[in-house]
Amino acid sequence: MAIGLLFSGQGAQKVGMGADLYENSGLARNLYATANEILGWDLATVSFEGPEKLLVETKICQPALFVCGYAIHSILQETGSIDQIDVVLGLSLGELTAHAVAGTFDFTDGLKIVAERARLMQMACEITDGTMASLIGGDKSLILKLCDKYDVEIANYNSHEQTVISGGVKQIKAAVEAAKNGDFRMVVPLKVGGAYHSRLMEPARKEFESFLADFTFNIPSIKVLSNITGREVSSVDEIKQLLVNQIVSPVRWVDCMRYAAAQGVTEFYECGPGKVLAGLARRIDRTWKVSSQCKFSDMTS
Repeated sequence: MAIGLLFSGQGAQKVGMGADLYENSGLARNLYATANEILGWDLATVSFEGPEKLLVETKICQPALFVCGYAIHSILQETGSIDQIDVVLGLSLGELTAHAVAGTFDFTDGLKIVAERARLMQMACEITDGTMASLIGGDKSLILKLCDKYDVEIANYNSHEQTVISGGVKQIKAAVEAAKNGDFRMVVPLKVGGAYHSRLMEPARKEFESFLADFTFNIPSIKVLSNITGREVSSVDEIKQLLVNQIVSPVRWVDCMRYAAAQGVTEFYECGPGKVLAGLARRIDRTWKVSSQCKFSDMTS
């Protein structure tokens, strides 16, 4: 049996995430204590108690999701709930968690990288006027025509049914109105702080590239899949460039999941709050087995 670990991206966060792990695991408590020290602010309290208004901020929720996902993986291994891990992959921010688990960089460097990525993306949100919307239904050619007409971009290929578009507020609003009158089953404007995975994140991409230059990466000890290519990436230089470009590129989650399955993965463990990735997996292929791990009892039963 081959095992794949899935790591959550921004949007999966919720107040209380990680609290149960902290209460029941000394390993988790140590990770949160280390995180608080590295960040210089109380990540644990914000994750466990909120307020939600603070937790949803990009600069807060990305480090919070990283630490929560890494803690879940660590507890799964400590409790013997999983044996060998064959593939790791994550949605957007989750890709960095996957690299930390694979040893591309350690937990402390990973948190520093994530915190800076989040800070830069928050700044890009503040100096641009962007947003996103989810499209349910509609074929790829129709979505591409919509993007071309209204000057927006595809940000996420989440499933065969769900695609997310990203761009300026006015452009997304116009695209949403057009899509509602088109061949889409559902069109949902998203409550997000910016136009993630679009050219409006270019200021963050440029600064993040300079920041990563100071870090030494290792060849991953586990197969890690890139959001950009939907394939395994092992070259250190390529990993850095893909993580930089991922900020302004679409997340090809369907390709990532199908590639993992093609590598023989028969069981996926979602490492993060909620069941977002399990839900997406069901929409791609209902035969895949995905278990969501967000409470300590999930890992010890």
